[in-house]
Amino acid sequence: MIENPLTLKLKPYHIILASGSPRRQQYMKELGIPFEIVKNPVEEVYPDSLKGGEIATYLAKLKSSGLKNTLKEKDILLTADTVVWFNNRSLAKPADNEEAKQILRDLSGQWHEVITSVCFTTVADQRLVTSTTKVCFKNLSAEEIDYYVEVYKPLDKAGAYGIQEWLGSVAITEIRGSYANVVGLPTNLVYKMLMTMVS
Repeated sequence: MIENPLTLKLKPYHIILASGSPRRQQYMKELGIPFEIVKNPVEEVYPDSLKGGEIATYLAKLKSSGLKNTLKEKDILLTADTVVWFNNRSLAKPADNEEAKQILRDLSGQWHEVITSVCFTTVADQRLVTSTTKVCFKNLSAEEIDYYVEVYKPLDKAGAYGIQEWLGSVAITEIRGSYANVVGLPTNLVYKMLMTMVS
C-alpha cells in the first residue's frame, strides 16, 4: 500500500497539536498527520500596537511558550491563532449573542480578512507561516443574522461565524485565498512546512 508522503517522513517524529479546536484537529487528520492533542489554554492578550497578522503571529507564538521547555528531541509542536480583521480592528470571539449579531451586522455587505498564523516549535527551532484570506459577505437580513446566531451560537469563533456552517453557505459571495485558512488551519502551508522540516 502506498503511504502518504508526509506520513512516511513523519514516522520518526512526534507531532503535538496544542489546540482544542475540533476543526483544526479534523484538518490534521485529513492531512494524514498522526498527532497528540495537548490543551494549553492561555490568556489571549496582545499589545495594542499590533495589527492583523501581527496579532495572529504573536498569539500563535504565545501559545507555544508554556510548552517549549517540555519538548523532546523529535517533537514538533504546532500552535495556531486566527484573527478576523475588519476596518482596522480585530473581531474577537463575541461575549454574547447580542455582540455576535452586531459583528455580523458590521460584516454584512463588506469585505474582511481572515488571518491564521501557525507556529512550529522544536527543541532547537521555531518557524511560522501566515495565511490571509479575503472574504466578502452579501447584505445579511436581520432574520438571517438572528437565525444563525440563535441556532448555531458562534460564541467560540472569531468574527462570530464559522465558514463551514450555514452562514458560510448562504452569505459568502466571494473568497480570495485558502478556504481551509478561514476554517482555522492553512493546510497547504502546514503540509509544506512539515515537509521542509523533516526532509
